[in-house]
Amino acid sequence: MQAIKERFERLEGKKKLIITTEKDATRLQHHPALAETLKPYLYILPIEIEFYKINNIYLTKILLAMLELIQETAAYLKGRMHTQPETAIILGTGLGSLATEITEKYEIKYEEIPNFPVSTVEGHSGKLIFGKLGKKDVMAMQGRFHYYEGFSMKEVTYPVYVMKLLGVKTLVVTNACGGIDRSLVPGDLMLLTDHINMLGTNSLIGPNDERFGVRFPDMTEAYSLRLRELAKRWPPKLDIPCKEGVYAIFSGPCYETAAEIRAYRALGADAIGMSTVPESIAANYLGLEVLGIACITNMATGIAERKHSHEEVLAVADRASSHLCRLVERVIEKL
Repeated sequence: MQAIKERFERLEGKKKLIITTEKDATRLQHHPALAETLKPYLYILPIEIEFYKINNIYLTKILLAMLELIQETAAYLKGRMHTQPETAIILGTGLGSLATEITEKYEIKYEEIPNFPVSTVEGHSGKLIFGKLGKKDVMAMQGRFHYYEGFSMKEVTYPVYVMKLLGVKTLVVTNACGGIDRSLVPGDLMLLTDHINMLGTNSLIGPNDERFGVRFPDMTEAYSLRLRELAKRWPPKLDIPCKEGVYAIFSGPCYETAAEIRAYRALGADAIGMSTVPESIAANYLGLEVLGIACITNMATGIAERKHSHEEVLAVADRASSHLCRLVERVIEKL
């Protein structure tokens, strides 16, 4: 902190901007060594950055840092990988049992991976799993990152960028969520046809790097029609309860109110959860083909007959995970 104070004392008479990470922001805001006059200039970013001067324009290193961090993570993983997955799976809350179906597997814990966030929610083991599902090489995230945990949007979607550099072309994203459409029942699977983003933010907000994707990516088919048609073949054959619908995202971590659910229903949402949309947006931006599968673990507030609990979500997700496993296996076999 003394070094920070001395650095800014040297900027006497100049405009000041303090750039810090989210985890250090609160400590800095309340630290006595930080002059009151500097507090209005505190700017929070999710990763450590530096200033660059290019053509007399001062830029932060955020664009450069993002790619460098992803490349470092991908290089580390490539050094540990002995498969070449073109399909990745993000496993939602309580749905990690799909990982048991992966053969010839090897695992890497998130905390061992450079620059990788670490899961904090029960039901998310926090490791990457590589191996085979059927005859296809796959990688699976057993544990994802949620906006409500305090992660920035860039951190939530960071693994998707890494997948792209690892050669992934198809992303299967799963979640546990609440049913709004009254034809749904806990234990049903729902293929995502579209989504409604009500977070008030977007995982692509910020400077754009054309090396990743275009500034204004199209979202006409956020969830691949080709993959949905492929997935729809299997539930009748496997006797799996599966429907289609629109998924809405709610920031959480509290469950929605009955009034909010009525509003979402009026907007056209069939189910609601706290994940999936940021990763799906990033995947579309990066040119990945996305299949979204939701597991209905409870009926939404105002429709459900009792109060919600995370334990109930985990229990239903665990029971439905065998259906999810069978469906995902069949789809990936045909890719």
